Formats: sequence, structure tokens, C-alpha cells
Amino acid sequence: MKRTILLLCALLTAAYFSNAQTSSPRLIIRGDDMGYSHAGNEAILKCYKEGIEKSIEVLVPSPWFPEAVMMLTQIPDADIGIHLTLTSEWDNVKWRPLSDCPSLRDADGYFYPMVRPNKNYPKQSVVENDWKLADIEKEFRAQIELAMKKIPRISHFSGHMGCTTLNDDVIALVRKLAQEYHIKHYDTSLREAGVTYTSYVGAHATPEEKLMSFTKMLESLEPGKTYLFVDHPGLNTPEIQAIHHIGYENVATDRQGVTDIWTNPRMKQLIKDKGIQLIGYSQL
Repeated sequence: MKRTILLLCALLTAAYFSNAQTSSPRLIIRGDDMGYSHAGNEAILKCYKEGIEKSIEVLVPSPWFPEAVMMLTQIPDADIGIHLTLTSEWDNVKWRPLSDCPSLRDADGYFYPMVRPNKNYPKQSVVENDWKLADIEKEFRAQIELAMKKIPRISHFSGHMGCTTLNDDVIALVRKLAQEYHIKHYDTSLREAGVTYTSYVGAHATPEEKLMSFTKMLESLEPGKTYLFVDHPGLNTPEIQAIHHIGYENVATDRQGVTDIWTNPRMKQLIKDKGIQLIGYSQL
């Protein structure tokens, strides 16, 4: 009897790993920063309706968040995450914390532009100032509660510009908040869920390079694995042409390139031909 049970276990294990090796790759295409601009909102909506985007990250303190809330009612099945933020990085448009958190505000009351030191913005990062964990918790809670009030179908958290992995204390805080608010997935939990981050394979500065390197990325995905690809759809409009910071001035053309790829019929066909399964966080 014991030998029979052991044999059955061995067969089931072999079958499991055989299936994992032969099953299709799974891929989350995630569009970040909904709320930073009207054209950004339009692009993210377009990439979900007409393209391959399956997950959307919302910046709750951002100026176009109310419009994002309204737009998301058009796509009730979309997978939505809270893009927790401690920064307002653009030179010509700014946003402030939702809570009373003095250690996270600059002299004008806005978030600092950077999370970590940046030579173009000296002493204007979170880590270069006397930030308090209690203020981060207060601000994250405010963002979470407003998002859940306006968008009840939140499936996950992520961190804008890496703010949720600022240090071990912040990582532990996000884990605690995820448990408290019944959120299963967040940045540091993805590895436990078997998710691998992927990116462009090769140069991707121009639209042509983007298309080629995105194609190579799709072709590199391995059967049985789950991947996450993140980028920022946008439109090359006067609004986004006016949005930039030192070191990233070509925002409009760069983000239009993302929208073009994610709505490109050739990419849709390649995904179909390779049997890649597009999923959201809720399907992990």
C-alpha cells in the first residue's frame, strides 16, 4: 500500500512538471501611471480596449485621477492596481500627498520629485530628507482607502518609482497593509507567486527599436512560466510634450511608441501564434 501511494505521488509530480514545461507562457502587460495626464488616461484606455494591455496602475494623488475613475467604468473587467506613490517627478505638473505627512513634502507642499538621490535634483529625493515611516503609512493608507472607495475592484498594489521597496521597514509595511486590506499581490509577493519580470530585449529608444525589442521579448518567453512586462502608454500630444523632467525629455514620443506597440496587430498575432496567455494579477 505504501509503495502504491509513493508511486502515485511520483506520477502526479512528474505530470505536474511535464504540464508546466509544455503549457503556454503567461504574460501580464501592465500600463502604469494612470492619472498623471488626460492623454495618458486616453492611451491606457486605448491599450486595454484595442490592444494587449491587461493590467492598469492608478496614481491616486495625481491630478487626473477623477477622470481615470470615470474611464475605468468603461472597462469593468480590467485588472486594476494602486500605484502607491511618494513622488511627483515632472517639472511642469505636480501633485501633493493626500494626508498630513510633513516629512514627505517639499518646501512647496508637493511630493519630492525622486525616491532616491538624483544628480539632476540634489537633495530632492525622499531618502535624502528626514522621512518618517509613520508618515509613509499614513499616506499609503489614504491612497488605498480613496482608491478602494472609488474603484472597489482593486486586485493589487505596486510602487511608483520603486517607493514600496525603499527599505526593509517599508517592505514590511506594504506587506502588513496588503494583509489588512485583503490584497493578495504586491511588488515583493510576485516572486512567491512565480512571476518573473521581463523587459525589452535590446535597444528601445526609437519606435522601430521598441517594436523589434518587444518582439524579441515575446519570442524569448518560456513555456510554463509567468511574466510581468511594465511600461507607460501615452500619446504624442501638446499636453504630454509639456511633461518631462531632466534626463527624460522625450516623454511624449517615448510613450506614444508604447501605445503603438501595444495596439499593433502584428503583436497581437505574434502573441496568438506563440500561444501566449495574457492575464491580470487576479489570475495569478
